[in-house]
Formats: sequence, structure tokens, C-alpha cells
Amino acid sequence: MTNEMKANIGVVAADSLRSMGLVAILEETAGVVAYPLKLDDVCSAPDLDLVLLDLQEPLDGILHTITHIRRERPSLKPVVMGDPLTPDQIQSVIGVGAKGFLLRSAGVSEISMAIEIILDGSIWAPRKVLARLVEAGTAGAESLAPPVQHESIEEMITGREREVLHLLMNGRSNREIAAAMGIEQATVKAHLGRMLRKTRAKNRVELTLRAMEQKEQDDE
Repeated sequence: MTNEMKANIGVVAADSLRSMGLVAILEETAGVVAYPLKLDDVCSAPDLDLVLLDLQEPLDGILHTITHIRRERPSLKPVVMGDPLTPDQIQSVIGVGAKGFLLRSAGVSEISMAIEIILDGSIWAPRKVLARLVEAGTAGAESLAPPVQHESIEEMITGREREVLHLLMNGRSNREIAAAMGIEQATVKAHLGRMLRKTRAKNRVELTLRAMEQKEQDDE
């Protein structure tokens, strides 16, 4: 998320202390305004960009909740926090319209990074699930040409872009990459945009997964 972007995030959690903690974590991200919400008020809350749902209910209940939110507010980005699910179950949650899935035990850095990536238009989920979504063409925002497979990503990009890519592969957010490289977040996004065009990856998720797969192949 760039410094100029603003985002209003609602937090739904059964426990008020947990809700306050999640709000505090989210507001550490530049441009984010977070506040607690009741589930019944999600669809009527004004100017809401994303809702973080800390749901303590069975899978069927989660799917029903996401389906209802997406039907009533198609532009809203729901993100689910919950107990461990199988890859198939997480894929079902994403399939009905959630933009991300986080374990309830997720740490501060993971939550912040996930929210930033989702606000940038990608999806957050375990790597195995993301790989399936990329293969199905559903893990990103914009649609570009099919990926080029005959040339490695490392060969397509410049040294500076390679630094950005390696930090992406280490799970860093745009803000963390900018701090590590001593550059602005806008510059990070510019590097990322050029890499997406060169590699014809649909989004940062696909770019990162492809780069990691190629690295694993090279290491074998």
C-alpha cells in the first residue's frame, strides 16, 4: 500500500480485548484507520474497505458469512482469521469471496503484511493454496498475458529488481522492503510493476511463487 492510500478497516471479534489488540496492530500500517465492528453492522458500515473477521465458528458458518457480505457489499474485502483449516477448506473460503485467510495465532508482522498485500489487490493464504489459485487464475487483481516459462525470472530482471524480489521471497511487505533498501515505497512498487510486466506475472503473489519454485528447482 502506498503512502498516499487510505483504508478503513473494520474488526469483528467475539472478545473485546482481542478486537482492541487487532485494531492496534492494523493501525500501525500507514494510512489505515481501524475500528471494532459487530458482525451485523458490517454490511451497513460506511466507507469500509476491508473487514477482518475473527470467526469462531464451523466452516459452513464462515462460508455463509462471507457469501452474505460479498452479496451485500461486493467491493468490500473480507479477511478471515480462524483455527487451522485444510488447504481444500481454505480454498473454499477464498472461493466464496474472502480475500485472505490467517490463523488466529498469526503474529503482528504476518497480520500487517497480509493486510498490506490484500489492500494492494492480491490474496493472502498458505503457499500451497496460493499455488492452486495461481494455477486457476484467481489469485490476483489484473489480468495480463500468460507467463513466459522458457527464461528464468532472475535472467529477466535487473540487479536492483532482484534485490526487491529476494525480499519479497522472504515475506517482506512493501514498507519493509523500502526500509531495508533505503528507498521509498513508491520506488518499491515501481520495481515490482516492471518485474510484473517483464515476467508477465499477474500479481506479486504469482511472481513470488514462480520465483520460489524456480529457486527450488535450481537448488535440486
